[in-house]
Amino acid sequence: MNEIHVDIAGKIATVTLNKQPVNALTGKLYEQLGDVFETLSGNSEINCAILRSASVKAFCAGKDLKEFLAARVEDDPANAAVVRRTFSAILNCAVPVIAEVNGPALGAGAVIASVCDIRVASRAATFALPEINVGRCGGGAHLGRLIPQGALRRMFFTGLPIDATEAHRIGLVDVLVEPDELQAAALELAKTIAAKSPLGLRIGKKALRETESLPLEEGYAREQRYSTELMHTEDAREATRAVVEKRAPVFVGR
Repeated sequence: MNEIHVDIAGKIATVTLNKQPVNALTGKLYEQLGDVFETLSGNSEINCAILRSASVKAFCAGKDLKEFLAARVEDDPANAAVVRRTFSAILNCAVPVIAEVNGPALGAGAVIASVCDIRVASRAATFALPEINVGRCGGGAHLGRLIPQGALRRMFFTGLPIDATEAHRIGLVDVLVEPDELQAAALELAKTIAAKSPLGLRIGKKALRETESLPLEEGYAREQRYSTELMHTEDAREATRAVVEKRAPVFVGR
């Protein structure tokens, strides 16, 4: 799996895309990325993941167009299922995922950033949905979770990129930093998250995912049920004691 590197340290998994020069996504790379995040989801030793690029040219330039040109129409439904599975594996990873966006995130690359929980971007980053330029539909369903519909349609129908400042303004980017600050900013955020209760993070993310599409009151009732579930854990009691006693909590994952 040379095109993806996974390093785990201090309860943080760093997943690095390394398909030079621009991390163009082939069917094989989609499958590998899905495998990685499904594996991480089942790893109780991690509390947070960072998804980053080893390329200096791009975060991810989207689908490999050479492979796309060679694809047969009759194979498209099966290929589309592979792509959906990969996006779902990141979106539904049991722990929070931070996208560390260093440069262009185009097409599927923008979608990959959008299915992470938090996007930390360099001012050198750009985002685009250029699928209309090659006769395809883009990832509007995923980006539409995060940005206003007008902004989505502008990206979708023009295929033009937006810069990191505009992406931050419309809510696609959560943290915007200078290029030389990117890696440190993403890691610092990951360390803050990783220090929280493992069960609190996993149950909390599950609650957020499930309530996202529910009406307000139904969603809050679901969240309260998960909060009650957390009350039965040792870690929840330890968290409260630590706050009262003004000390760092010691979590045991129970």
